[in-house]
Amino acid sequence: MLRRAKDLTGLKLGAQDGEIGKVKDFYFDDQTWTIRYLVADTGNWLTGRLVLISPFAVKGIDRDAGHIDVNLTKARIEHSPSIDVAKPVSRQFETDYARYYGWPMYWYGPALWGPTPYPLYEPSAHIPVADPMLTREKGDPHLRSASEVKGYPIHARDGDLGHVEDFIVAEDDWAIRYFVVDTRNWWPGKKVLIGTQWIREVSWDKSRVTVDLSQEQIKSAPEYDHGVELSREFEKRLHEHYEREPYWTAEHHEHAA
Repeated sequence: MLRRAKDLTGLKLGAQDGEIGKVKDFYFDDQTWTIRYLVADTGNWLTGRLVLISPFAVKGIDRDAGHIDVNLTKARIEHSPSIDVAKPVSRQFETDYARYYGWPMYWYGPALWGPTPYPLYEPSAHIPVADPMLTREKGDPHLRSASEVKGYPIHARDGDLGHVEDFIVAEDDWAIRYFVVDTRNWWPGKKVLIGTQWIREVSWDKSRVTVDLSQEQIKSAPEYDHGVELSREFEKRLHEHYEREPYWTAEHHEHAA
């Protein structure tokens, strides 16, 4: 199922032995376009502290109940490595974090989540030893806050058109499939979707997103209605409009290779 990141923000997070806070933000990487961590605001429980929750820990999402179940105890979370969310997440922190929980390091392996295409955790799975060169990196420039990117203008081949309003996330593998783009600041427009595979660059220095599309392609794209569940039929129309191969077809080719 595809969900808006906005619909996931604010959901309560429940550990095995009680509530731990709410989803405040997400960290995603702009190489694979995948949400790697949920940023949890722990409120009065761990006052003044934000913690990261990996999708490896998510058991299920109940949007109607406004709840995300996490397969961790409160004590386990409380003693997890601390992070300064004002700074980029370092590979050293991610390594320490994965070792602490005993999870695979997603940057190792052939699939989106390391050994598998989904964030599945098997306690008996082999945990690879981190490359010492990687652990000395000060930061991972491809891992950023989703809230930071919201509001970035969209730079098309022939000029700016719209800004990032939200993200469409696949619930099964936490891949970001689309950016939701609001075009109303450029002309009496609408909201449209742009596939992440059509994005050429996210420039943190210039605070903008560059896409391999023209202004006219974006302007004339099918309108996105966030009040209606995103269907595969709409996705097909969207890809036909942009004259791009659907991501689900590309994935099929990759798996068959």
